[in-house]
Amino acid sequence: MPRIRTYNAIAKAGLELLQRHDYEVGPDVQDPDAIIVRSADLHDVTMEPNLKTIARAGAGYNNIPVDRCSDAGIVVSNTPGANANSVKELVIAGMLLSSRRILDAWAWVKAQDNADLVAAVEKQKKHYAGPEIAGKRLGVIGLGAIGAIVANAGVSLGMEVYGYDPFVSVDQAWRLSRSVQRAQSLEALIAGSDYLTLHVPLSDATRGLINADLLARAQPGTRVLNFARGGLVDETALREALTSGRVAAYVTDFPSQTLHGVEGVIEIPHLGASTPEAEANSAVMAAQQIIAFLEHGTIRNAVNFPDCELDRAVGDRVIIANRNVPNMVSQITSTIAQAGLNIEDMLNRHRGELAYNIIDVDGKLSQEVAASLRSIDGVVMVRRICREDAQ
Repeated sequence: MPRIRTYNAIAKAGLELLQRHDYEVGPDVQDPDAIIVRSADLHDVTMEPNLKTIARAGAGYNNIPVDRCSDAGIVVSNTPGANANSVKELVIAGMLLSSRRILDAWAWVKAQDNADLVAAVEKQKKHYAGPEIAGKRLGVIGLGAIGAIVANAGVSLGMEVYGYDPFVSVDQAWRLSRSVQRAQSLEALIAGSDYLTLHVPLSDATRGLINADLLARAQPGTRVLNFARGGLVDETALREALTSGRVAAYVTDFPSQTLHGVEGVIEIPHLGASTPEAEANSAVMAAQQIIAFLEHGTIRNAVNFPDCELDRAVGDRVIIANRNVPNMVSQITSTIAQAGLNIEDMLNRHRGELAYNIIDVDGKLSQEVAASLRSIDGVVMVRRICREDAQ
């Protein structure tokens, strides 16, 4: 029986899916085959020998030690798009809150007594006037699952939408409205945007992406929305841009000491995926990825290995992760052939320094053959999936 350890509260729909596959699931599960996690920090967690995969029920994965997992052959996946609609709705709300000064106006009304409220409202409302978003330029940085539907929503709201993503996939490009225009550079996108929204993962390459140099190119009164990760923004530079009026408002899902209480900052307590729908979608998607990997070796939405899927042949299946160096495939196939097994089907894919193989053979693959495969220099993981185990 596969064992799944949970971190954080995982939505019931995902847990029930795992349990229907007769998996042992819970926060106290020992020696797990898989981990399903939301925001818990796993950097100091011991990766136990039997651990095969970690599924993040959400998009960001900076709470997982991906490099350490890769070295151990542990597949790390996330759930891009599962919370896309909930984030999109919050981005739209953020644009409206920052434009129409709704929070300031609401706070003023709440502070009034009831004696002469109607008259006071008519006198005061001019102080909370703000622009409509229709007809304005929306710049979207990152056109993945969330960025794409945010861009499409902007078009539906009558905005002029520009997107920037040099790594956009073909699948995501197909999902974009024809009205979304391509920005030639990040600098050009920022210079032409009334609203700027961030939808890229946090990495060494993107940390502090919105910095002083880029903010200096923004037109006065730009409104910046960050529902991706706090570290994407140089907060000191942003604070200066808010003070100067270069940035009129900053709406963020990631409150910080640097920007807390600064005029023009609207802080939201990390609510991007905090809807029952998003939590259920993420949990189910993560559970499906765990099941597919443990039962078939299928990889979907991995962040450290290539996505791979191969229809099952008749015999056993072996999955192998190895360093992406010359002569690995020939050594692997020779070892299998020397054991008297014929390869019925095979898939080999690589991603960066790692490669992944799914190999179906015409009979039973013994523990001894698996051990021989593990002994090949450069192999980091070997796992047998017997035909009866996947049924």
